[in-house]
Amino acid sequence: MNKEAEVMEKIVKVLDDKKARDLVAIEITEVTILADYFVIATGTSNTHIKALADDVEDALSKAGTPPNGVEGRATGWILIDFGSVIVHLFLPDTRSYYNLERLWADANKLDISGLLTD
Repeated sequence: MNKEAEVMEKIVKVLDDKKARDLVAIEITEVTILADYFVIATGTSNTHIKALADDVEDALSKAGTPPNGVEGRATGWILIDFGSVIVHLFLPDTRSYYNLERLWADANKLDISGLLTD
């Protein structure tokens, strides 16, 4: 497994552990040069998505992969840029409105069920 995939899996596990909802990982290497993966998740409130962002940033920084940047802490959409992996954390209405899964429908949606707890 390459480093990018390891980073993506670690992010998914952290988000799952912190009760993020509707987790999706998309491999976008074939459709853009922006990154290799998007990880998309929904939080229950502004406080929850901020806590999710903080936990992902902290866990990955401790593992030696600090983010290149974090945007949107005061909105319903927080983006965390890890270079090859971009994390999108949404409030439910904001996620529905922007519908990144539809915008990136040509990309490869990954089966992350093995990374999630019941």
